[in-house]
Amino acid sequence: MKRMIPMMASLAIATGSLATGSLTTGLLATLLVASDQIPGPKQTQPILIQDATIHRVDEPTIQKGSVLFDDGKIVAVGKTVDSPDNCIVVDGTGKHVYPGLIESMTDLGLREILSVDESVDSRERGDRNPNVRSWVAVNPDSELIPVARAGGVLIAHVSPGGSFVRGQTSVMQLDGWMTSEMNLLAPAGLSVNWESMQPSDKDAAKVAEKRDEKLAELDDWFDQATRYGEARAAGTIAVATDLRLESLLPVIKGERPLFVEANRQSTIESAVAYAVGRKIRLVICGGYDAAECADLLKRFDIPVIVAGTYRLPLRRGDAYDAPYTLPERLWKAGVKFAICGEGPGYPGGSSNARNLPYHAANAVAYGLDRDEAIRAITLSAATILGVDQQIGSVTAGKDATLILCDGDVLETETHVSKAWIQGRTVDLTSRHTMLFEKYKQKYQQ
Repeated sequence: MKRMIPMMASLAIATGSLATGSLTTGLLATLLVASDQIPGPKQTQPILIQDATIHRVDEPTIQKGSVLFDDGKIVAVGKTVDSPDNCIVVDGTGKHVYPGLIESMTDLGLREILSVDESVDSRERGDRNPNVRSWVAVNPDSELIPVARAGGVLIAHVSPGGSFVRGQTSVMQLDGWMTSEMNLLAPAGLSVNWESMQPSDKDAAKVAEKRDEKLAELDDWFDQATRYGEARAAGTIAVATDLRLESLLPVIKGERPLFVEANRQSTIESAVAYAVGRKIRLVICGGYDAAECADLLKRFDIPVIVAGTYRLPLRRGDAYDAPYTLPERLWKAGVKFAICGEGPGYPGGSSNARNLPYHAANAVAYGLDRDEAIRAITLSAATILGVDQQIGSVTAGKDATLILCDGDVLETETHVSKAWIQGRTVDLTSRHTMLFEKYKQKYQQ
């Protein structure tokens, strides 16, 4: 990790084992990868946005409406809102207010540059790591976070990567000095790659055998965790802490969901059968074939996080627009869903979090209702992640996590002009804007 470099340098100073030149290089590398943006201070004055189009999401849109927020919370939303004393007034004429967009599955903050190992902290060794906590490894100084914010993405559901049991996810606010300030909900759930249950093999019998082995192993873990939790609760004997089993307890108790990456119909059906049998809350991530499982998903009230619309068909014989129409098909089938970007572990997933609204826009171009598309990257995502009481809509009492745009947020030419996270003003500059200003000078000179 990048933050390990100064630690290593300090250790080297103490032991005298590192040359001055190497130390200088390490310190310079650390400085070069840290973002320049300063996290916003706590809100100290009421802020009133006037005469803007208010996209409340949970209620009809208000034309030429106002939003008042104070102490990090939305106080009032309506056609007319009284301005309190000492209030900062923001002119919203011709502009649009949305709740901060939510990237509902990503490794943003865990992965920077794939070719630089020190900047990649998205997965641990081995394939069984339920004890891994994503939120402690998120880098608040990631250069990719300001870029995502500039696109309106203020909240990210961060998941570790891995081939099987990946670890615990977290819902993070994309501004803060430390991860403790950014943390909105942790753990948010347990991330598992169910696709690994279906190894590629031409022999169907071998595929079934390998799948059953993995399921038996997972079963054994949950059985152990259940007994472990019961023994800890009884308190009659001393039970040594087991971090792996401890991390499974919120899922077993139904307090947190299992976020399962599953795309093929057989994989989705397998995950649903397992979760229903175990009475575990389930969220399908990816969900390429989810529309084919619509009746099953509706029956057991299982939501889907669609992993982007800009992707290729899964199979050679699929329609070219199968990924583009998936949100519309789920919507018409009555399946609860959200739309995320490319997801954790995919090339460009964290660096392309900024493209989240365009994944939703692509779904609109292929039949999804525009309001439903906006809901899929705001309130629906918040509901699936369990934070809808705090964020996801422009509603009195919720966090003032908002963006102010000069147009429709789904349009590529729209710019986010202002943003707030819990009332704190967010710096919308990024490495992209810095380079823009730099090379603009080249042509002006």
